[in-house]
Amino acid sequence: MQNMRIETEKGHEIVSRLILERIENGHWEPGCKLPSVVDLSLSFGVGRSTVREALSALKAMGWLDIRHGGGTFVKKILPSASSTSSSSSFFQEASSILELLEVRKVIEAGTSALAAERRSEEDLEKLRAILDKMEQSLLTNDTAQGERADVAFHAAIAAASKNSLLIGLMDSLSQRFSDSIGKTRELWFYQEKANALRLLEEHRSIFNAIEQMNVAQSTELISLHLTKVESELKAIIKKDQ
Repeated sequence: MQNMRIETEKGHEIVSRLILERIENGHWEPGCKLPSVVDLSLSFGVGRSTVREALSALKAMGWLDIRHGGGTFVKKILPSASSTSSSSSFFQEASSILELLEVRKVIEAGTSALAAERRSEEDLEKLRAILDKMEQSLLTNDTAQGERADVAFHAAIAAASKNSLLIGLMDSLSQRFSDSIGKTRELWFYQEKANALRLLEEHRSIFNAIEQMNVAQSTELISLHLTKVESELKAIIKKDQ
């Protein structure tokens, strides 16, 4: 691959486009393993973080499969051109995700506090089972299962609150919450396995606070968790402007 230097504030968009061009012209065929992040970084003349953002964007659009410790592969079944927007569209959605995060911070601070007060042993068993699935998804590189478990974890906390209105509100917004969780994981946690492991530990800490019926700590931990995601998204938006 010809070495080139990209001088732009939106390097991840250009790298995404160049990678996509190589997939579409058959340079990298379906199922093919891409060069490492280090090699792509050297080839395009950009930082590793820029390459990771580009890969995450293409994964979110259905072009790539990123496996922890296993590399990045072109999807065996590629999305149609009509269903795929430009590489920048993924990042342009971040503003609406931020609004959802604001809603989540308000609602989930309440559900976690009530869950810490009212959780039953059955609630704790459900949360433990979900955490087990989250851990298993990391071991098997099953990102889809990890996303489902993440959504289920937050829904289970709402259920443990025993407040029918909050449970109904979370349920009515579940699809949008699911979409936002999937996108934020793409933007942040799946860029490095260490980030995914840290995400698991954050969920375990929230569970421990609920198990110990520590209302203040459960509220603080879930707020810190969502604020951290919000900060990462804001940094991406600022970089993309």
